[in-house]
Amino acid sequence: MSWIDWTVLIGSLIFIVVYGVWKTRGAKDLKGYLKGDNDGKWWGIGISIMATQASAITFLSTPGQAYTDGMRFLQFYFGLPLAMIVLCVTFIPIFYRLKVYTAYEFLESRFDLKTRTLAAGLFLVQRGLAAGITIYAPAIILSTLLHWNLTFTNIFIGLLVIVYTVSGGTRAVTQTQKQQMAIMMGGMVLAGIIVLQMLPESLSFGDMMHVAGKMGKLNVVNTEFDLNDRYNIWSGMTAAVFLFMSYFGTDQSQVQRYLNGKSLNESRLGLIMNGLLKVPMQFVILFIGVLVFVFYQFNQPPVFFNKTGTERVLASADSSSYRKLEDDYFLVFSEKKEKISAMVEAQGVDDQNSVKLLQNEINALQISEQKIREDVKKVVKKVDPKIETNDKDYIFMNFVMDFMPIGMIGLLFSVMFSAAMSSTASELNALATTTTIDVYKRSVKPKETDAHYLKSSKMFTLLWGVLAILFATYASLFENLIQAVNLLGSLFYGTILGIFFVAFYVKRVGGTAVFWAAVISELCVIGIHALNTYGIAPFWLEMGFLWFNLVGCILVIVFALLIQLFRGKNTEKEIVKE
Repeated sequence: MSWIDWTVLIGSLIFIVVYGVWKTRGAKDLKGYLKGDNDGKWWGIGISIMATQASAITFLSTPGQAYTDGMRFLQFYFGLPLAMIVLCVTFIPIFYRLKVYTAYEFLESRFDLKTRTLAAGLFLVQRGLAAGITIYAPAIILSTLLHWNLTFTNIFIGLLVIVYTVSGGTRAVTQTQKQQMAIMMGGMVLAGIIVLQMLPESLSFGDMMHVAGKMGKLNVVNTEFDLNDRYNIWSGMTAAVFLFMSYFGTDQSQVQRYLNGKSLNESRLGLIMNGLLKVPMQFVILFIGVLVFVFYQFNQPPVFFNKTGTERVLASADSSSYRKLEDDYFLVFSEKKEKISAMVEAQGVDDQNSVKLLQNEINALQISEQKIREDVKKVVKKVDPKIETNDKDYIFMNFVMDFMPIGMIGLLFSVMFSAAMSSTASELNALATTTTIDVYKRSVKPKETDAHYLKSSKMFTLLWGVLAILFATYASLFENLIQAVNLLGSLFYGTILGIFFVAFYVKRVGGTAVFWAAVISELCVIGIHALNTYGIAPFWLEMGFLWFNLVGCILVIVFALLIQLFRGKNTEKEIVKE
């Protein structure tokens, strides 16, 4: 990168950290540190909610997801507005009425301490691991592109977040996320505009859409019902709704964003803002990936996007095999480029017979390209089994490094760092709050002063930050980073949501019944995932991980009812609590 890019990158990061520390310095009590003195406005809450969810994984993986798989990932968010409405009507009023610090405090008033502790524990495990991935996701990509040491990159990102999160707590997180969100979306929209300008002058916007559509990248809606398909209209409007209700209603990293609202209505409006704007935001990011795909139909793409892997192979004894595959890839690309240009011309004169014929030939060439890429990955894996061969997450930033103008490169790198920082800050803040309120203050040191708990909260923030950095340092890439986070959430969210559903809607079930139902359900979900992972699941258990949210929730409800029925109706006093 040029000195201008480095100035943009370092300057923006330093500004965010210094601004966060200065703006929120001097938290005097626990309420101010963990709830921001309940002075949040609806638009700030909405931005904070969106920034918490929009991690660096979103900006790194989503364009690559669109490049390889088209727009169908957008269906994952179709159920989000519905989930926001349910939360505004049910969850938020109860949290406000009880004046809780965490979502899990409610569970003790409804059930008992062990159920509260179990739900808090599941959150701490899931979100603690996710915090590590949130740091690791940009670190592994950015360290490769910038030629930084991976461990140093993990520590660098983690320390930036720790500084202002420990200093200012919830208010620091909310304040800095406004600047981070401006950088993130401003940078991505500007990148999309530049990509459009870089396409061939002879290619109109309509031509570009035709190319993307004929090559299967504008597949926004898929109505085919398939439990194994992660992204279709059915999973988006059912399984994903349960994931969102659990994430935004029971995950403290999100609950804490709207518990600091000035009023119930401010918090509701913040959630509704998220529900209305998140789908367009994801559409923009996915569409940028489609634009990059179209760009690479007229400009030679690398056969393998992980440049570190390419460098190692070229320095090995298998370099000749790699070069041969690279040459084959170029020949296929050249032929495909000619066919695409011919298809655009045929579309221009409305020669649909030629368009259909050329589309079939282009699709065949795409299959050939993919076969060559798979052979390349085998060569890479042979040279170094530790090299990550799933290169989706490298596509967008490689494009940025190779083709973006000076200044934009630094801005887009700062987008990735800002996104990592915003999500990680929310996670560390929530982990510290849950540890302090639901574990330390409730069960370890219940009679200490407010000043003691304020100090403890800062120490727990630091501790979780260090643990996240350690996990990030020893983590490895999943199939796709954005899927890794959704998988982690899906393994736990369904069970947690089931506990809350029983608490809200099944008044005759008590604490012991729901506790054991949750334990059994969580073991079942993990077991189903293991069976699918190893390919030994019976046909009726074959499903994409998004369905774990629905399955886990239903299992908790069913098991809780059965266990309560077995125990008898009036065996526990907490059953009748309203």
